[in-house]
Amino acid sequence: MAEFFHSVTLKEDKCVGCTNCVKRCPTEAIRIRNGKAFIASERCIDCGECIRICPHHAKRARYTHMEDLGKFKYNIALPAPSLYGQFNNLDDIDYVLTGLKKMGFDQVYEVSRAAELVSEATRKLMYNPETGMSLPRPVISSACPAVVRLIRVRFPDLCDHVLPLKSPMETAAGMAKREAVERTGLPERDIGCFFITPCPAKVTDIQMPLGIDRSKVDGAIAISEVFPTLSHTMDRLESIEPIANSGIIGVGWSTSGGESAALLNEKYLAADGIENVIRVLEEVEDERIGELDFIELNACAGGCVGGVLCVENPYVAKARIQRLRKYLPVSQNHLAGGPVPTDMEWEGELEFSNVMTLSADLSEAMRMMVEIDNIEEELPGLDCGACGAPTCRAFAEDVVKGACRKTDCVFVYRKQMQKVASTLSELEGGLGWHPGGINNDGKEERE
Repeated sequence: MAEFFHSVTLKEDKCVGCTNCVKRCPTEAIRIRNGKAFIASERCIDCGECIRICPHHAKRARYTHMEDLGKFKYNIALPAPSLYGQFNNLDDIDYVLTGLKKMGFDQVYEVSRAAELVSEATRKLMYNPETGMSLPRPVISSACPAVVRLIRVRFPDLCDHVLPLKSPMETAAGMAKREAVERTGLPERDIGCFFITPCPAKVTDIQMPLGIDRSKVDGAIAISEVFPTLSHTMDRLESIEPIANSGIIGVGWSTSGGESAALLNEKYLAADGIENVIRVLEEVEDERIGELDFIELNACAGGCVGGVLCVENPYVAKARIQRLRKYLPVSQNHLAGGPVPTDMEWEGELEFSNVMTLSADLSEAMRMMVEIDNIEEELPGLDCGACGAPTCRAFAEDVVKGACRKTDCVFVYRKQMQKVASTLSELEGGLGWHPGGINNDGKEERE
């Protein structure tokens, strides 16, 4: 079996076996086994919903820490634009960027700069003046790695609709390292790029990227870890460096609809929140959504400002971003004329991951499907989660795969116990036994 890296992890000592995470997982990757949650690595997309919903904080995200800066001679911070929405009364991005340098980074390169270039590259790829529309419609954004992984495991027919461009994070890392090599003369291996991340999906995307062989990013530090020190540092700044070099388009990527608006095209749809994302993808797959050129999907509510590693309410953060954008130019970063640079494009195609396939053998898969249907008919259809699976259908599949027994369903178990009790009662009646057993003469009572 292939090795998987996941930012989302389980702390078993905190897990009490409730089914909150089981019911909310979009890929049915979680089960309750022996009173504890179990995450199927091959299905997990690191969306962070289980972290968000767990009342016992049993789900955690792995990420890089500030101590890891010591591994490199020169360190670059790549702040996500969602970071700016965490601070109240912020009217100048340079406060945040200067604060990051004071914290120990040698250089700061805004991811929003790269976002503006990705927006321009998307416009170029979507419309070719010579051939007309050049990508399959609708084009689906590849910016949210949780959504890309969701498509990869649940919507194979939509894989060729995903925009084959590197994310702003990846593009920013490549550009920042090239600049640093020229400025310092250091080899690239001595230069560390650290993304200030709002979500665990980005952490996983660095360790196991899709569309490219190896990430240029060396680590991802959670916004929640950076925020306390950064906020304290910003309050004590004596001078501000003029570092910011991005505009409305780049910063707007932090909230739902920002990427779509940057395309200057009215035929788009923007959806956020994993349940809404799934609903949209199902309708696209069934061809019930027409006449759209572009679809922007964010797994987190509100967009990246809603990531589980942020500290602020996503809607408060979104309002702050909207106010901050009023002070910015439209865009400050542009591509040179000609085609999209090859270093911005994916190195390979997005391939379907058949982790939900019952069997590689078609006849065996069909047999299992029939068995699943038969077992599902015996189940109550309540999707209560008491069995440890999210739905009765998922439970039937687990039974067929041998992961659990049919009697793990409390309703099936109760029916079997009632049947056993009824059979014993009939046996007692047929033999003439009384429940009392022995009469006063010491003889067994009979009817």
